[in-house]
Amino acid sequence: MNHIAPPEARQDDIVLSDEERTPCEIWTRVMGYHRPVSSFNRGKKGEFAERRYFDEATCDLG
Repeated sequence: MNHIAPPEARQDDIVLSDEERTPCEIWTRVMGYHRPVSSFNRGKKGEFAERRYFDEATCDLG
């Protein structure tokens, strides 16, 4: 089992400059397969930005 120390317990935080960072590529499932969001056209990117995600904790099952 992996244990993650709380932020205040970490001694050696790594700090990167913007030049050292690499962009994170976001993938999503579309019609049964996975595609990178960066390959979407303008309209599909807009639809992706408008998505709402299900949160069971806030669901009213009454």
